[in-house]
Amino acid sequence: MSGIYWKSLDDFLAMGGYGLYVWGSFGMVVLVLAAELWALRQRRKALASEIDE
Repeated sequence: MSGIYWKSLDDFLAMGGYGLYVWGSFGMVVLVLAAELWALRQRRKALASEIDE
């Protein structure tokens, strides 16, 4: 039976030497999604205030 097994949390976070790439990619996705949600909220507020005028 083959597979990836980590002996410790450090091994898991290192991801076989690709940890910086893997976790950096996840971090960028979270950052971009948060920015998109913020931008959508700002546009919604702007449209709501425009309608109220």
